[in-house]
Amino acid sequence: MSETNTERKITTERRGHLFLIGLNRPKKMNAFDLDMLRELGDAFGALEQDPSLRVGVIFAHGDNFTGGLDLANVAPAVAEGKIALGDGAIDPWGIHGTKRTKPTVIAVHGRCLTLGIELCLAQDIVVAAADTRFAQIEVKRGIYPFGGATFRLVRTAGWGNAMRWLLTGDEFGAEEAHRIGLVQEVVANGTQLARAVALAETVAAQAPLGVTATLESARRAFEDEAVVRALLPEVQRLMATEDAREGLMSFIERRTATFSGK
Repeated sequence: MSETNTERKITTERRGHLFLIGLNRPKKMNAFDLDMLRELGDAFGALEQDPSLRVGVIFAHGDNFTGGLDLANVAPAVAEGKIALGDGAIDPWGIHGTKRTKPTVIAVHGRCLTLGIELCLAQDIVVAAADTRFAQIEVKRGIYPFGGATFRLVRTAGWGNAMRWLLTGDEFGAEEAHRIGLVQEVVANGTQLARAVALAETVAAQAPLGVTATLESARRAFEDEAVVRALLPEVQRLMATEDAREGLMSFIERRTATFSGK
């Protein structure tokens, strides 16, 4: 039996021991505005707090997983440090506050930019449709990735592979994502959610205490808290630069930015 909520920017569905979480702003390429960020945090909190739910599955409605941040909406709040999750919410990127303890599988397709890549890096298993296109384009906007890519992509892909994509902002495909370890499986277009659900059901059938203990033990090997704490202050510094203003204007005006290094 399943129960679905489809009226918000984040949809949720209970399917047995699984909790399906869908990005639901397709007309805006599922770009994250402040409301969507908070709703996603609430959904992760609901997964964490319900003892009957064992595994989360993250996916997206529409033709694309996400275009990343809705900069015009979010940038002012980031610059002022005013992004805050609600009570009981869990940061889906695992940067701030209480960390989730339950496993998650994420299914991506179409364009998967910036925060989308970082959302993949923050989950446990990633399934990508063959048509998925990735890009970490913050350097094209005068800022830098602050959802975990600067340390998690290095950890996952190795220094050279990470720098190849972080420093250029170039686009890459699902096969390259698989080669560097960002993606665990590449599947036929349109089958990514079904495959993610199947993997999640396999995980959910295992001993829950053993699964959570495995996650906790594995995480102890990674993630320097000092590095994590430095992310937001550094992006706030960059947001105050001329280059960041130019990057935002280039995004709004749909043109290539011209940076001055100031």
